[in-house]
Amino acid sequence: MTNFKIPPFFFPTTVAFVDDSYDFLSNLSLQLHPTLAYRLLQSTSEALMLLKSQKLQTEPLINGLFSLYQGRDEADHDHQVIDISLGLIHRKVHDERRFDQIPVVVVDYDMPQMNGVEFCRQIQNPLIKKILLTGKADERIAVEAFNGGLIDRFIRKQDPNALEILDQAVLEMQAYHFEEMQSMLSDSLSVGLHRFLRDRKLAARFKELCAQYNIVEYYLTCAPDGMLMLDATGASYLLVVQNESQVQSTHEIAYDQGAPEQLLTRLRSGEVIPYFPKTQGIYSSIYKDWRSCLHTATKIEGDDAWYSYVVIEEPEGFNLKHVLCYSDYLERIDASRPAAALTRFARPGGARSRGF
Repeated sequence: MTNFKIPPFFFPTTVAFVDDSYDFLSNLSLQLHPTLAYRLLQSTSEALMLLKSQKLQTEPLINGLFSLYQGRDEADHDHQVIDISLGLIHRKVHDERRFDQIPVVVVDYDMPQMNGVEFCRQIQNPLIKKILLTGKADERIAVEAFNGGLIDRFIRKQDPNALEILDQAVLEMQAYHFEEMQSMLSDSLSVGLHRFLRDRKLAARFKELCAQYNIVEYYLTCAPDGMLMLDATGASYLLVVQNESQVQSTHEIAYDQGAPEQLLTRLRSGEVIPYFPKTQGIYSSIYKDWRSCLHTATKIEGDDAWYSYVVIEEPEGFNLKHVLCYSDYLERIDASRPAAALTRFARPGGARSRGF
């Protein structure tokens, strides 16, 4: 996450590596990060056709979230009310094709059919991030391409840490893709109940939580407000976030629903955050054992507000039984490769590469 913001959603994607040399691609694939999903493409024309034909699945999701609010008074011509269907965001986790898309391309400069800069020039989708691999003689050209906006990053192959730099660059470009694509959505949410997405201190804490729980994908939720998070094996966690006004609102709703006084006292204290899974997080009289729905809150002072949060493991309110997890997706990639290419090769440290 860059710029100390939390994107409304993120999931792993596939990276395309393009070079006419099979030996180069094979050698590179053996040294990539073991959790990276990738495609190896020898033909620049085939690669361009693939990138042109694929429609990034995040684009229709973003576009589908926004619509003109139909309940607006037609007599009020000075205001346009935009409706954002936030419930669609966390449902993206049910899309088995979400990991397939290619928002990042890594291409070698020195290719006889079409050099890497010209290849990047042919990519029409501005959301696709481009990383150029260069030799020593190509650095001036790479700098010009970067300054001209044709590429997003270049990496010198002769650099002794080139592989580590490449791993980091791919992760950063994937994050940049999501942030750039979601900028309008993030701006819209910053004025509502999801202002925590733009709180720098809370974003830093969220990053720590993602590292603690090995989170690889996450999605904004609105009932309750927070984030649905999953690790590579599909283990799920619900981060519930409340500001002071939401804590008060939670108490008021429970009071209106005739909650027991003991529960109301706990909610007033602000020391707990309730999660009622059968009713989208809201209290109802159906919860006889309401104590099991209370979770000890952790408080954090944000940039301009206090927040309380809790992480709930395996939240019951989300039907995630048949969700394709990232580990299974990587295993599916292994199984789809030709038999001769199924052998996995170790890299230093015992990690193993995946791809097809």
